[in-house]
Amino acid sequence: QVQLVESGGGLVQAGGSLRLSCAASGRTFSTCPMGWFRQAPGKEREFVAAINWSGYNTKYADSVTGRFTISRDNAKNTLYLQMNSLKPEDTAVYYCAAKRLAYSVPILGVDDPDYWGQGTQVTVSS
Repeated sequence: QVQLVESGGGLVQAGGSLRLSCAASGRTFSTCPMGWFRQAPGKEREFVAAINWSGYNTKYADSVTGRFTISRDNAKNTLYLQMNSLKPEDTAVYYCAAKRLAYSVPILGVDDPDYWGQGTQVTVSS
């Protein structure tokens, strides 16, 4: 059974940092595109960041560019999201996502992933 399990969320003050992790199990994702999404209360789920299988190609939403960094450790089958200079508008449930096919095109939208984690809450206080 494939599972993506996020961790690292929590409550932080504006300007602070958090590091999210996403541990995959049930299969290897070392050759698959992965990404992060978020969903704030009353809003649709939105793209945050994506990374290709090797980790050399990344893409970010304009709202997080320069503050968030996506990375992966294929040996550990784990995806990360380093979030710095957090703002109250970053408050949301953050979801890890992955595509099923190896070497496929990057994740760009909510319809792209084949697998989703259960989400981890990030709350940024002002």
